[in-house]
Amino acid sequence: MRQQSGTPKATAEQVVKDIRGRTRKHHSAEEKIRIVLEGLRGEASIAELCRREGIAQSLYYSWSKEFLEAGKRRLAGDTARQATSPEVKELRAKTAALKEAVADLTLENYYLPGALEQAIEAFVEHYNHRRYHESLGKLTPADVSFGRGDNILSERRRIKEQTLKQRPLLNQRQAA
Repeated sequence: MRQQSGTPKATAEQVVKDIRGRTRKHHSAEEKIRIVLEGLRGEASIAELCRREGIAQSLYYSWSKEFLEAGKRRLAGDTARQATSPEVKELRAKTAALKEAVADLTLENYYLPGALEQAIEAFVEHYNHRRYHESLGKLTPADVSFGRGDNILSERRRIKEQTLKQRPLLNQRQAA
């Protein structure tokens, strides 16, 4: 009456693996920092520190490397925060556009005062009469200052409603 040798061995290895997995110590970031700083102070050898803390030396050295590299990045100023919100991305896009506009203006050389005045007038014309401003409800400053804003917005709403009413009819004609 001999038992099969394959099954008990496999289950015994699995039991040992489970026990090791459950008893494995998980160190918090504060504990890792404390251990690395203690090792950097040099009061005790790394081997003695690792024995006392119950960690492998290779684990200590990997923590130490991460700790020192993170500090180096922080001192170098390489820690760029990732933009997650749409507002931040929108602001970055606007900033890039403004920087490009400033770069274009600084590259242009105006040798005559009249040429500079013409360029400024063209910019003011564009800014006040042609460029729609989000803060003004997609209106130009001239539209708002001359009182045309309400009429323009009501006309846009009327066109939108008319378009939304006609769209199903156009879709049905195209489908037929």
